[in-house]
Amino acid sequence: MAGTGTTGAAGGGSGYVPISEHGLIGDLRSVALVGTDGTIDWYCCPAFDAPSVFAAVLDAERGGAFELAAIEAARTKQFYFPDTNVLITRFFTEEGVGEVQDFMPVGGGPEEAERHRLIRRVICVRGTVAFHVCVAPRFDYGAEPHTLRLEDGTAVFESETLSLALTATVPLEADDQDVRAEFKLAEGESAVFALDQLGGGLPPRYCASSEAEAQFETTVAYWRHWLSASQYRGRWREMVHRSALTLKLLTYAPTGAIVAAPTTSLPEQLGGERNWDYRYVWVRDAAFCVYALLRLGFTEEAGAFMEFVTRHVSPGDGRPSGPLQIMYGIDGRTDLPERELGHLEGHRGSAPVRVGNAAAEQLQLDIYGALIDSIYLYDKWATPVSSAQWDDVCALVDWVCENWDQPDEGIWETRGGRKNFLYSRLMCWVAIERAVRMANKRGLPADHARWQQVRDTIYRRIMSHGWSERRQAFVQHEGGEVLDAAVLMMPLTKFIAPTDPKWLSTLDALTQDLVSDSLVYRYDPTASPDGLRGDEGTFSICSFWYVEALVHAGRVDEAQLAFEKMLTYANHLGLYAEEISHTGEQQGNFPQAFTHFALISAAFNLDRALG
Repeated sequence: MAGTGTTGAAGGGSGYVPISEHGLIGDLRSVALVGTDGTIDWYCCPAFDAPSVFAAVLDAERGGAFELAAIEAARTKQFYFPDTNVLITRFFTEEGVGEVQDFMPVGGGPEEAERHRLIRRVICVRGTVAFHVCVAPRFDYGAEPHTLRLEDGTAVFESETLSLALTATVPLEADDQDVRAEFKLAEGESAVFALDQLGGGLPPRYCASSEAEAQFETTVAYWRHWLSASQYRGRWREMVHRSALTLKLLTYAPTGAIVAAPTTSLPEQLGGERNWDYRYVWVRDAAFCVYALLRLGFTEEAGAFMEFVTRHVSPGDGRPSGPLQIMYGIDGRTDLPERELGHLEGHRGSAPVRVGNAAAEQLQLDIYGALIDSIYLYDKWATPVSSAQWDDVCALVDWVCENWDQPDEGIWETRGGRKNFLYSRLMCWVAIERAVRMANKRGLPADHARWQQVRDTIYRRIMSHGWSERRQAFVQHEGGEVLDAAVLMMPLTKFIAPTDPKWLSTLDALTQDLVSDSLVYRYDPTASPDGLRGDEGTFSICSFWYVEALVHAGRVDEAQLAFEKMLTYANHLGLYAEEISHTGEQQGNFPQAFTHFALISAAFNLDRALG
């Protein structure tokens, strides 16, 4: 989003910048969060799921940070260099205006990719501006000590598992484990700081101003060339393209994986325990992202994810969670043990901080529908699936036919016991229905009679057992009366006509129970205990699903108003976390792929309805 947002270092004296007061940069392998105060307070090297180097967002004292800011800045503004993922933070002082251009080079050769370089280019654009720098890495989530040495203007930080080199065009001073500097720039002058990974035969390499300029231009060109493939020409181009650029940042280029979010343990409620590690490939989330990218014309990313699926997510050996896990590591690994980091206090004291995710062992039947739907769309809009891929699809559909009526943990990964969730049944229907479509369209071999019989059985089961006469609505699970925003997917998946009286009644019930000023709660945890303490905010993906449901129901004016309201909850750069609090603050891991996929889909469908 090219527009600017204004804020100072709004930490309220706590040492924490709010979740929403961040921008994102990355190199398609990892990312860094840059606060509006100029501090990088989240960065993992060399990959999304590697231990952190900077994690002040999770512990302001022990997490580590890369501070770079104007001294005595009165205010700051942050924006993206147009149509790129290059972030600019501007500092306004009494004596002038300065800016920091933050980016991680992309578009260069393989050696550059191995450096995982992070460049911070400081420029005085008006008057004179004094800056201060403090580079304080804390390896392995702040648990691993390191040594520091200065040699020939390069600071080398060495720990047992990772070494980084910092080069700068201004003099650096060692301060125990950290590096500091203060310098003043006059109008037109600049300084460069570059942080590189060492190892693998790569020696430290000084990053001169000319090299930083060249890598800036290469990176800008890369992002603009990538975005030029977008076929979206609708009303909300700026927000849609920012969402697309964000989804691209969440892809892991070496394997085609797409992570759910690049952070861990950012709280869904300040002071609460709903803090999870999202730096993995959720089959559901990634499959939905493929849909959004295909909609915009980005077939290369969809193809890379399909290769990831073929390589790592093909039917397995019948684990308790089914032939598929609900999530995988970015390299395809299946072992993601969850542990708590007791030495970190959590964002604004929101403990525990977790790495790994125990939900990987859950049974969530809906992932089969999400994955097969994405394969169906890839086959339809991009490249026909291969015979081997079709064999995998058939194996998955056969398993769904055998297991669709099991209770499971559901889309929201509740830890309160398995239930017969309607959404899980719905997506099992989608899995079979899309496979039937593919088989019919391309004449592919399939067990047509069985698939169609089970598909129809699931349909009748949902219509009879998922409907509550008392609520006059489809409900969260069989035998219950609780509403769940996940049922908004019923018309979006073409399971039910969007103007069916039963659906319209459900939409009204959801509006009454779960919608607050266009924002949608996924369910009421007091009415449907999920095994966790505390409340949560509205779920932004559900808010965009609500927009789409209104569109399909013909309530286009309401949909447009709800969509425009949702846009006001984005941060100053057009980014969204997972949830929004009752005061409008971003909550949960940030930014979240799920939310940005849903924004793209809602904008696309609303545009089409408006004509």
